[in-house]
Amino acid sequence: VAACRDTGYDWFEQLLQNLLKSEEDASYKPVKKACTQLVDNLVEHILKYEESLSDSDNKGVNSGRLVACITTLFLFSKIRPQLMVKHAMTMQPYLTTKCSTQNDFMVICNVAKILELVVPLMEHPSETFLATIEEDLMKLIIKYGMTVVQHCVSCLGAVVNKVTQNYKFVWACFNRYYGALSKLKSQHQEDPNSTILTANKPALLRSLFTVGALCRHFDFDQEDFKGNSKVNIKDKVLELLMYFTKHSDEEVQTKAIIGLGFAFIQHPSLMFEQEVKTLYNSILSDKNCSVNLKIQVLKNLQTYLQEEDTRMQQADRDWKKVSKQEDLKEMGDISSGMSSSIMQLYLKQVLEAFFHTQSSVRHFALNVIALTLNQGLIHPVQCVPYLIAMGTDPEPSMRNKADQQLVEIDKKYAGFIHMKAVAGMKMSYQVQQAINTCPKDPVRGFRHDESSNALCSHLYSMIRGNRQHRRAFLISLLNLFDDTA
Repeated sequence: VAACRDTGYDWFEQLLQNLLKSEEDASYKPVKKACTQLVDNLVEHILKYEESLSDSDNKGVNSGRLVACITTLFLFSKIRPQLMVKHAMTMQPYLTTKCSTQNDFMVICNVAKILELVVPLMEHPSETFLATIEEDLMKLIIKYGMTVVQHCVSCLGAVVNKVTQNYKFVWACFNRYYGALSKLKSQHQEDPNSTILTANKPALLRSLFTVGALCRHFDFDQEDFKGNSKVNIKDKVLELLMYFTKHSDEEVQTKAIIGLGFAFIQHPSLMFEQEVKTLYNSILSDKNCSVNLKIQVLKNLQTYLQEEDTRMQQADRDWKKVSKQEDLKEMGDISSGMSSSIMQLYLKQVLEAFFHTQSSVRHFALNVIALTLNQGLIHPVQCVPYLIAMGTDPEPSMRNKADQQLVEIDKKYAGFIHMKAVAGMKMSYQVQQAINTCPKDPVRGFRHDESSNALCSHLYSMIRGNRQHRRAFLISLLNLFDDTA
């Protein structure tokens, strides 16, 4: 598992999930027993490594091993968090790790992710233990950068929302950063030419990110937070973050958009606001707009769809538990209805991002479209020509992903690919024009490598199997050159 840190752990999670699932109804459960032994031994190894860390010669090696062990424990926790419940108190002290290397940060982030999954399952944890976790997480949020803040706020969300209900503690933290942003905004409005934002840029960036991260995991409009106040917190946060998206500094704009993306996960309805629609669509459609801002807007949409997918999977698991007692008619699919409406608002601009010169923009646009199609949020026919075009991308990972989406659509809706084939050919030319680095060279329809395959070879292979479709496609192409029509 440690060796596959760069290639991803999906295979391990899938394997573990399938093995544990296969013996759910069995009386003898060897996989569960083996997992329990592995987890117990890994925790034991961690404690032994800690003892040997005092030996400076082995510190680097042991630090790497510590990360590998804790990462593996997180993967077990992700699939079966019950395995780690008895070890939660052993993990907690690692939140106080002094961060000097990348490995130290990885330890903190993985421990936070483990505790997020495990603490809510503990029966009657001690108040001292819970208070220590809350304080440790808050110190990390105040002290360290984006990755640590993100994981620690997420862990704090699980601990406070599901266990301690210590809302005053979180409310104080929120007001600290929200107040700082409000103050900076007021000072800047009074004198737009002042250097107040530049002088306080590090604090501004941290506040924008942290306010957004807190809004992702806590609904501050609940009475538990704001008491009897009639102020609408989510609207105030939206107004504040939108103000900083208009700043001239790109880094400030990016952090404000990140903060907005977090807030939209808790309150998706904010994406229907006219100013948000204008902001997102103008960034995506403006050719002169910064690549970083385009990528961040696409990342926001991607993260929202991933969160919605996770929620739907959890709802599906919860439904299976009570499906025998509940009436199917009472189930309301409100969540996916909102996701569908949101994606309809931004779909055109996301698809048009396929024609961007930068591969990173095309990559995130394709991710958003793939998630949208997999969740069935839009009718796939409108995406077919764009996916055909992305099948000509020079990067194998992107064209394989686009081709896979076309295969899935063809399975469900026979004839859609053929119907949009010519439009797809035209868009393929647009994509090739966009990525053509040497304008003097004409756009060609084959790959400039050893294979010399046609760029649209996957499309041709899909159409070739049906004689009627093949004939109609060729006639449509020939008709384009009919000068008598």
